Amino acid sequence: MPRPKTQSDEAVLATALALMTERGPEALTFASLAERCGLSGATLVQRFGNKVELKRSALLHAWDRLDEETVRLAEAVPRTPDGAIEMLVGLSAQYGEIEGYADTLRLLREDLRDPVLRSRGVAWMETLRRALGACFADTPDLPESAGLILATQWQGSLLWWSFDPSRRIELHVRESLRGFISFMRESRTRAASPER
Repeated sequence: MPRPKTQSDEAVLATALALMTERGPEALTFASLAERCGLSGATLVQRFGNKVELKRSALLHAWDRLDEETVRLAEAVPRTPDGAIEMLVGLSAQYGEIEGYADTLRLLREDLRDPVLRSRGVAWMETLRRALGACFADTPDLPESAGLILATQWQGSLLWWSFDPSRRIELHVRESLRGFISFMRESRTRAASPER
């Protein structure tokens, strides 16, 4: 009869992800994870196979958490441009301070190297595009595609914030995205106005 698991795979992967976030992806080994979570290295090898699969599983766990948070925020915000902004502000809040954002970029490098993880990024982008698009569906002065354009602006605003993180990330992102929506509206108004 097999022994019951003392920790779920999800709990072990959360520990692995925390280890990677704190010390870098290279720090994740069966030995370091065994020390951190209290399971034997042999048990971890039995569950995850090899180091590549362990790292991939931990990063897929991170994508699962991001998917869940994206859906939660999409359901919580109003279907308006301001709701789209608040959704992206909520996703930004997960980074906390500059160290959290920098650690996430270090993990993103691993995602970009692995085609399986890149495909999760594509899937998340589609989820985000649909959720943001719903926030622009009833705005005649802005196209539905404004959601994906706003997400692109959001990623840029995070990068610019990271060079000077003196303000809270939420304040920076909110101000940046509000300014961008104003710019889009003004541009469309000017384009629709007859020339004088």
